[in-house]
Amino acid sequence: MTAFVALLRAVNVGGTGKLPMSELKAMCEAEGFAKVATYIASGNVVFTAERSEAEVRAGLEKRLEAYAGKPVGVHVRTAGEMAQVLADNPFPDAKPNWTVAIFLNETPAKDALDTVRDRTDEEVRLGKREIYIAYGSGMGRSKLKIPAAKEGTARNINTIAKLAEMAAAL
Repeated sequence: MTAFVALLRAVNVGGTGKLPMSELKAMCEAEGFAKVATYIASGNVVFTAERSEAEVRAGLEKRLEAYAGKPVGVHVRTAGEMAQVLADNPFPDAKPNWTVAIFLNETPAKDALDTVRDRTDEEVRLGKREIYIAYGSGMGRSKLKIPAAKEGTARNINTIAKLAEMAAAL
């Protein structure tokens, strides 16, 4: 059994994509995942499964689309990959609640940061399948636009640390 973390895009944020975490947990269990646990109401779930990452993502995306009536982006990492995302944070001295990793399903293009717009004091770096951002003045003030991150989903370092801990415990 492999421990996974699944991160849903645009769930319970700004009044869109309403999905009770009890429903997400039930969907995961119906998909055959074990030891399912959610974390905060923004679409974070950890579980174990005897499937590949691609199979986990496809199964969860199918169930979520049936529930929501539209596609819901899902980003999956193994427990080890999630721990590595945390370890690879290029901004270890930045405020963890003002630092995020935007999770992608593919490796970002090497020139992905060339199209970044409206940057002020934000620092941006590429990861393996992530884009890291340290928001100097906080996310609420930022006007930063990263076209390469359009299909991604962001989690702050505190959330990433908790999810890595939960997945490691499975």
